[in-house]
Amino acid sequence: MSWDFALLLFCALVLTGLVWLWDRVSLRKRRRARAEAAMQACSHNAAGLDAAALKSECQQAYDRAFQAPWWIEYCVSFFPVILFVFVLRSFVVEPFRIPSGSMLPTLENGDLILVNKFQYGIRLPVIDKKVVEIGTPHRGDVVVFRYPVDPSVDYIKRVVGEPGDVIEYRNKTLSVNGQVVQHERAGDYYEPDRAVYVGQYREQLGSVSHRILLNVHAPQDFGPITRFPDFQNCDYQGDGVRCTVPAGHYFMMGDNRDNSLDSRYWGFVPDQNIVGRAFFIWMNFSSPSRIGGFQ
Repeated sequence: MSWDFALLLFCALVLTGLVWLWDRVSLRKRRRARAEAAMQACSHNAAGLDAAALKSECQQAYDRAFQAPWWIEYCVSFFPVILFVFVLRSFVVEPFRIPSGSMLPTLENGDLILVNKFQYGIRLPVIDKKVVEIGTPHRGDVVVFRYPVDPSVDYIKRVVGEPGDVIEYRNKTLSVNGQVVQHERAGDYYEPDRAVYVGQYREQLGSVSHRILLNVHAPQDFGPITRFPDFQNCDYQGDGVRCTVPAGHYFMMGDNRDNSLDSRYWGFVPDQNIVGRAFFIWMNFSSPSRIGGFQ
């Protein structure tokens, strides 16, 4: 999923749409007039044929004269399909492939998921300008967004902080507005990317109960990888970071807490970068049993 693909799809829609409209308004009428003239000429010139043969011969002449050039046929045929895909992908749902293990154990590398495009508002395709307000991301939502450091890349993380929240992650403990987010041990999880077993915990983030991976004994250093906008809202120390989320922005974290490059390192996600809420795994070719919804 990328802005480049959306632009390519839009260009294909415009091109095929213009040809479809040109054909409907003008070209088809010309072809029909030419075909009717060919049929009349056939009727006058096909002397000696019986009625059935004459009808067949003249119908073939009509069809040959009415047939559009191949490029017009292709455009007219593909336009409804491209229109359907464009509307579906731009305003309803968009597919996305999980590219890493940063959201383990909720989402695995290779999961093919669906992203709800209208839950957080209707945006104009390609330019991504919101024109209708419907809702906003809430704490605990799994969200696809354009990476603030490189907007051509799509990321997926969980919303931890909403505008105005004070987020602190220190000594492997998450706090929101001064309240520690509770989690309890839920066994071990084998992390295939690193070929190790990691502690699995059940965390309650807002109204959402979900699982995270956490190695409470492994060291983890914190520092910004870039001087991001509103950098002054964050206080970095060796054992963690504390940030106040600015208006119109969100603080995102991966469920694989020790193996996720997220807002702790590159800052806040502006609302205009939000693509939609991830809600359903529609396929994983390595593990079809994963098909279904998730939190």
